[in-house]
Amino acid sequence: MSLEAKPRVWRVRNLKLGIREAETELRARACRVAGVDPEAVRSVRIARKAVDARHRGRERRLHYVVQVDLVLDPDFRSRELDRAVRAGRVAEAPVVGELAVASPHPSLRGARVAVLGAGPAGLVAALALASSGVHVDVVERGGVLRDRGRALARFYRSREPDFESNLLFGEGGAGTYSDGKLYTRVTHPLEVPILEELVACGAPPEILYDARAHIGTDRLHRVLPRLRERLRERGVAFHFDTRVDGLVCAPPGRVRALRTTRGEFACDALVLAPGHSARDTWRALQRDGVAVEAKPFQLGVRVEHPQALIDRGRHGTGPDADALGPADYALVSRGGGAGRAHSFCMCPGGQIVASVSEPGLLCTNGMSNSRHSSPWANAALVTTIEPASWGGDPFGGVELQRELEARIFAEGGGDYAAPAQRVPDFQAGRETSAPGRSSYKFGVRPGRIDALLPPQVRDALRAALVSFERQVPGFGGPEGLLVGIESRSSGPVRLPRDPTTRRAAGFENVYPVGEGAGYAGGIMSAAIDGVRSAQRLLEQGVPSRRLP
Repeated sequence: MSLEAKPRVWRVRNLKLGIREAETELRARACRVAGVDPEAVRSVRIARKAVDARHRGRERRLHYVVQVDLVLDPDFRSRELDRAVRAGRVAEAPVVGELAVASPHPSLRGARVAVLGAGPAGLVAALALASSGVHVDVVERGGVLRDRGRALARFYRSREPDFESNLLFGEGGAGTYSDGKLYTRVTHPLEVPILEELVACGAPPEILYDARAHIGTDRLHRVLPRLRERLRERGVAFHFDTRVDGLVCAPPGRVRALRTTRGEFACDALVLAPGHSARDTWRALQRDGVAVEAKPFQLGVRVEHPQALIDRGRHGTGPDADALGPADYALVSRGGGAGRAHSFCMCPGGQIVASVSEPGLLCTNGMSNSRHSSPWANAALVTTIEPASWGGDPFGGVELQRELEARIFAEGGGDYAAPAQRVPDFQAGRETSAPGRSSYKFGVRPGRIDALLPPQVRDALRAALVSFERQVPGFGGPEGLLVGIESRSSGPVRLPRDPTTRRAAGFENVYPVGEGAGYAGGIMSAAIDGVRSAQRLLEQGVPSRRLP
């Protein structure tokens, strides 16, 4: 066998594992299904693991569905393996991607690339650039994580928010305080190297294969500082508490520097990763020539239930259900004529939090720590709002968000308490006399959320709640509480870019990425988008820069 030959990785699909069975059972099981002698296997790793809680008739037989990778010599052959491949039980594992580019464009030697935003898209784009030998400046309006946490603690004590460093702005972006959910609806070669970086920074190894992987807000507070140090070791410079207020372009279409609250930062190229709530940044970029267009966004409410109700509805009762811990859900309703709605950012054993970045406005979000220790479960229930709803103006969606968030703030009393309404009262169009307890720290007050939402959103959510009651008994009952408004699940604008070069329309050295640019819908999808654009920059170089 050649020393250069790489082993082949075969993925064994749809293995069953009992809830209380040890993962060590999977090696023999995978080899048996693949028709491979265990002695021929170099190594075994779990590729994916998910709970199957579906009913079979009247029975619910809980188990895991697992995909296992068998690493074999490149020249390994067997008739049994060939039969398993033809039957679809086994397939070659997808190729794992690389963050770095082996031979960056020569024009990047000695170049400085600025990254606007220290959320997942910006941080992982910076990692790809720096790992390829490029100097990177990360410019972030919010604080380093420790200071960001202190600002939030002050907000909880005083009800006086910091509009620059908060749940939305600062190191790690908004995902830092929505518990670091890492699952996506697609599989991408870049997922594995991104997750491996997080594991190297202290994230639990299970995120490499858990179908509902999340790190937890508490663990993220340990992971992110380590990631920052790994980036600094690669030459990345961080500039926190530094808001970008515009671009210096000479000539038009070529960014030479960022105008910030701490002066100008020269750069040879710019990665734009502003986050989904960077309303003033979008305006500043548009003034300096960056195209901005309206896009659909998600709008709805936060819904909260006792975690025990969700556990029973999803896993039933009994020893196996208890062993699984707090249950989550991902629910979808087609809604008929009322429109499609779905759950998003579900936080088992979590709490509802206030996502505040402007005075006089209130938006709610959810988070949970790694132990899911709260007795409450919450999630966003959202539907899609199309630009036609506001006439297609690029910032019409932003103004709609603001209008609704102002109504919610006022309905809650103007002190960051949130209006709340029991699900049956929302369905019937009446006020809830006593909302009761909630995980929301600023407290809840009776409010007519059904009357505050646009009719199309209200109707879609009403239809969805009927559907979700069938899927999770009790979901639409009196223990369900709707809290505030969820208006920041996604951004209402997009910064158009060329699909091939990934450069901003009209610019030769600007790369819009992530949720704030309109190209992602979560932590992992934003990180992947950031890496892909960073790699295009590395391949294409900086056209306006002379070769050294």
